[in-house]
Amino acid sequence: MDKQMLRTTITQLRHFALFAVGVSLLTACGNGQGGTKMGDDEYAVMTVNSTASNQTTAYPATIKGTQDIEIRPQVSGFIVKLCVDEGATVRKGQALFKIDDTQYAAAYRQAQAAVKMAESNVSTSALTEKNKKILHEKQIISDFEYQTAVNNLLSAEASLAQAKASLTSAKQNLDFCTVTSPSDGVIGTFPYRVGALVSASISEPLTTVSEINDLYVYFSMTEKDLLNLTRAGGTLKEQLEKMPAVKLQLADGTMYEFEGKIDAVSGVIDQSTGSVSMRAIFPNTKNVLRSGGMANVLFPYTIENIILIPQNATVEIQDKKFVYVVQPDNTVKYTEIKISSLNDGKNFIVMEGLKSGDKIVTEGVQTLHDGMTITPITQEQKIAKYQQALKDQRDGNLETAFN
Repeated sequence: MDKQMLRTTITQLRHFALFAVGVSLLTACGNGQGGTKMGDDEYAVMTVNSTASNQTTAYPATIKGTQDIEIRPQVSGFIVKLCVDEGATVRKGQALFKIDDTQYAAAYRQAQAAVKMAESNVSTSALTEKNKKILHEKQIISDFEYQTAVNNLLSAEASLAQAKASLTSAKQNLDFCTVTSPSDGVIGTFPYRVGALVSASISEPLTTVSEINDLYVYFSMTEKDLLNLTRAGGTLKEQLEKMPAVKLQLADGTMYEFEGKIDAVSGVIDQSTGSVSMRAIFPNTKNVLRSGGMANVLFPYTIENIILIPQNATVEIQDKKFVYVVQPDNTVKYTEIKISSLNDGKNFIVMEGLKSGDKIVTEGVQTLHDGMTITPITQEQKIAKYQQALKDQRDGNLETAFN
């Protein structure tokens, strides 16, 4: 009985040890720096081919409203009311500020009275001129006396016109006491509050109204980049229409959901920087963007006839990149490559060292050395072996799980 229990215990210990080895190998396969390697000499390889890669270049940009309108008072006086708050969305003609209108209301009433007086004088002068005309036609009065009556009527009419002009000016000044928005937009900050004395000559505007249904994004592009875009020629309008849509990366690193279109290019190159100012327009239907904000314009372009390889297929020594190229006899050759500074975090763009049709080892490269003979397998074969190993382990076939 004791011998039977001993044999059972030994068998269980063997299975446990085999299980631990299997788990250890599985962990190594999943976490090794070189990736999964399913056998002593089996390595996953891939055939490289020329392809095209879509890349982007980022340009720092400033966001501006299609119109940023400074609001300034046209009359002097104390602010008595703020009709909206900072950051409010307003409509054209909506009241923003009220300035004390006491003196302007009095001037308006005085101008109204002056108009009525002038109208009365015109009426009196017209009656006098009419009566004088009848007497003059009957030769009862002289030409001089009649002409005097005519001149008095003309003078009265001129005085009426002057009074009406003064009334218009007084009415305008009274209306200016209510400062309104000249367009739809969003209100900026208020440097002046209730009680502040303002005038047309103040240094800062009362506020700014920014039209933000659409927003302009200003950025600068190098002269070389611009030449690459416009080399095809044609009118400026045709060149702008051919330019690709651009994207906007916001200050928090997120991407703006709408694309923009370049609609203006400066005709002058900044000699100090060698750059050209450009403008793109973006829709802002959800009011996410604000005038004065900062962002990055992402300009897309395509690189043709390049070779992309996984980054984990490379070995780095002293800032140089190397890959293992599989030879016809299944030996590997340690090969230096030149890569582009652009990458997506997963792949490298190979500029030199590889050609279309070459086969390279993609995983397990840390265990290779120059001239080593391997058994190449495809990525699909590697995955199939890995899945079979997992299945054997689940089924308890530990002795075959990692053979």
